[in-house]
Amino acid sequence: MKKIGLFALATIVFASCTNNDETTPTPPAAAAFKGINEAGIKKNTQSFTATAGTGTITLTSAKGVVISLNGNVLTKNGNPVTGAIDITFIELFDKGNMLITNKPTMGMMPDGKKSMLKSGGEFFIKASQGGVDLATTGGIQLHVPVNLTGTLDTGMTFWAGDTIDADNLAWVRPGTAGAAGGQKDGNVDFKQNSYNVSFGNFGWTNVDKFYSDPRPRTTILAAVPTGYDNTNSAVYLSYDGEGQNALAKLDTYNSTTKQFSEHYGQIPIGLACHVIFATADNGNWRYAIKAVTVAAADVYTFTLAETKVVTEAQMVAAINAIQ
Repeated sequence: MKKIGLFALATIVFASCTNNDETTPTPPAAAAFKGINEAGIKKNTQSFTATAGTGTITLTSAKGVVISLNGNVLTKNGNPVTGAIDITFIELFDKGNMLITNKPTMGMMPDGKKSMLKSGGEFFIKASQGGVDLATTGGIQLHVPVNLTGTLDTGMTFWAGDTIDADNLAWVRPGTAGAAGGQKDGNVDFKQNSYNVSFGNFGWTNVDKFYSDPRPRTTILAAVPTGYDNTNSAVYLSYDGEGQNALAKLDTYNSTTKQFSEHYGQIPIGLACHVIFATADNGNWRYAIKAVTVAAADVYTFTLAETKVVTEAQMVAAINAIQ
């Protein structure tokens, strides 16, 4: 009987240890985290088929953006294109989908630092034929209804997506986008109920203006659970009261202190915001959100106990629920 009792006790202890191990997640590989961002891109990608060489191509997106381009001036490897082509389009108007695609609204300032932008929409457009990307000499136009962006804000201007760092898109003013996908020109024409956006080539574009706040600014830091860093997780900021069209990111990581940083010193002291830790967990999202009021040199610490695992749709809803 004594041996049986000891065996039973050992079994209980072993089972207890095993269950605890099962509730402690293994940090994802970098590829897994990149994979859920790619899944976010796929979820937001719209595909169209059009015909090149027969005049203007006009398409309407799922949200009502009208896309226009001259189908007579498309080229493939420098040669004119005719016949069936594929057009890929992405439109991002809310911070939940900006997060799952890793497309925050961080703009480059003239001094090279980054600061948060308020967006009138982030857009990506590409044309291809037979898997080969096309170019255009005729420009592209987007007619963006104001009801997709809130109210008409005539302070917004055209921004280009600079893809020098493929995993961290930066928004820059026209003429300074240095990599593939960067626009060399662009313009926003304001109508009563819409933005008319025109630009020169395929890639990422944005209608934005810098977030304005007169208060003194500071740098903030965030510490995340052991095993997580900038390769397999990210930390974002949602400014309270700014609606759905703005999402900042702590875009640097110190491997010595193991902290994420907004190292430009652009966070207003006294700002009410939500700090978001996001990572992958077996194809789903693991996240935590902290409501904070920024003080000088704040450090925010996330623990695994604070996190929860959700589907992609639940993640978008949770981020969009932040007011």
